Amino acid sequence: MAGTLRYLDKVVIVTGGSKGIGKGIVQVFVKNGAKVVFCARGVQAGQALEEELNSTGPGTCLFVPCDVTKEDNIKNLISVTVERFSGIDCLINNAGWHPPHKPIDETTAEEFRDLLNFNLISYFLATKLALPHLRRCQGNVIHVSSLVASIGQKHAVPYVATKGAIVAMTKAMAIDESRYNVRVNCISPGNVMTPLWEELACQSGNAAATIKAGEEAQLIGRMGTEAECGLAALFLAADASFCTGVELLVSGGAELNYGHKSQIS
Repeated sequence: MAGTLRYLDKVVIVTGGSKGIGKGIVQVFVKNGAKVVFCARGVQAGQALEEELNSTGPGTCLFVPCDVTKEDNIKNLISVTVERFSGIDCLINNAGWHPPHKPIDETTAEEFRDLLNFNLISYFLATKLALPHLRRCQGNVIHVSSLVASIGQKHAVPYVATKGAIVAMTKAMAIDESRYNVRVNCISPGNVMTPLWEELACQSGNAAATIKAGEEAQLIGRMGTEAECGLAALFLAADASFCTGVELLVSGGAELNYGHKSQIS
């Protein structure tokens, strides 16, 4: 069985790993034999996932409560991982948030600063603190960005800005860390059915219509799954040994083909 496990005994950190895309990533890596340390603010969901996955294996996981907007929390996450497993092979920065859609006129500078701290600076800090350990084993970093970093999104200027910055930061980090043979890549999911996506759909006033439109935005006529995002991350970590500075779109072709876009009445 060990021969089928693609990340056997590798030590992986996943931020925001208790639900959504992060949960899918944690599940895929545990199924492939990794030792996964994942964090989130929601203790109950994190502990429940830890118990579930440790009962099935074949890898193991450890949940660490963590607010990634606080540097001391991130330092603790790294310390706990190294103390328990003696190193880090892969860091997956996933924690983040998509605020409710609203125009720039209604968005405050403070809201923008808070989102930058959550979605972007947390990635920078986690990577900075993990790099000494990643360099020792020539590991890799995977950032989770978004398709909207490339194509934009209506009434989501701060969110799109944070995700675009993640892609740019990925490329800059890949350059700097190449001297240590540490690869830095990112995945950019499109429409993936997660609890956050459902929550945003419910806020639209017509959740069913919003979800249907989300499904029809892809060439293949459906949304992606959390597991598919996990498999994309596993590919970058385990198989893509000649890829660094890459943005992998996990989008079902949502960015392709012309479509009605005019907002001029």
